[in-house]
Amino acid sequence: MQRLLIIGCGDIARRALPSLVKHYRVYAAVRSDARHRELRAMGVTPLRADLDKPHTLKRLAGIGNLILHFAPPQETGRQDKRTRALLAALSTGKILPRRLVYISTSGVYGDCRGAWVSEERPLQPQTPRALRRADAEARLRRFGRARRVAVSILRAPGIYAGDRLPLARLERGLPLLQEAEDIYTNHIHADDLAVIARRALVHGRPGRLYNAADESVLKMGEYFDLIADRLGLPRAPRLPRAEIVQRLTPAMLSFMGESRRLTNARIKRELGVRLEYPDVATALDVVLPEVA
Repeated sequence: MQRLLIIGCGDIARRALPSLVKHYRVYAAVRSDARHRELRAMGVTPLRADLDKPHTLKRLAGIGNLILHFAPPQETGRQDKRTRALLAALSTGKILPRRLVYISTSGVYGDCRGAWVSEERPLQPQTPRALRRADAEARLRRFGRARRVAVSILRAPGIYAGDRLPLARLERGLPLLQEAEDIYTNHIHADDLAVIARRALVHGRPGRLYNAADESVLKMGEYFDLIADRLGLPRAPRLPRAEIVQRLTPAMLSFMGESRRLTNARIKRELGVRLEYPDVATALDVVLPEVA
């Protein structure tokens, strides 16, 4: 049985685990002992390792024939120090992984002014967070070419699920852009992202990029309105950008400065993905009972 190492065993990994443990001997890097019992109960062997402490990563070298890298970069800087440390540790092993799948962000494309965006579009990251992700992508692809590891990168947009909806923001009445200035956003249900990662682990092409998005064509305000209407909450107020700047944090504002529509033909054609939740509107019929 092939050995699979998961880096960043969070929500997406947990959704994928029931299927993964049937096909692989699964290991997961964890920073503390707190989750050991939970992971063992799921059929996973936990390994104590902290991406922020490179000396703890040596034990990961040679463990996995396959790797799912779901860990985000650190919170500051323009480079992903965590991915750099992970690749340095993996390079010391006598046996290198055959495949590695990394979940990145569609933010690496930057502002595309509402244009349709395929994986061939040049990167233009505009925020520190996107710069760190672009750095991680570049490092991983270089590692793949140099070490003959089949690295596949999934560029995920806004991830949602029954427990990952912007309810707190709606309840606080935080404003959105007025319709004339609104931006296109992109979405993927967490369960579908877990499936895409599993498919990429088997079918992903070396060095290949994949937009891990659903079929939705929504502006940000439309997305929030859908959720508010389904839950009977007041819709968020709409304001001109000049006024919103005074009321939201820089982090919130950064998501309102980039507009794009992701194409997803590649995940269907090359990975054979069939989305369980093809768009947000139909998915809400299923996910909203989870929060009722």
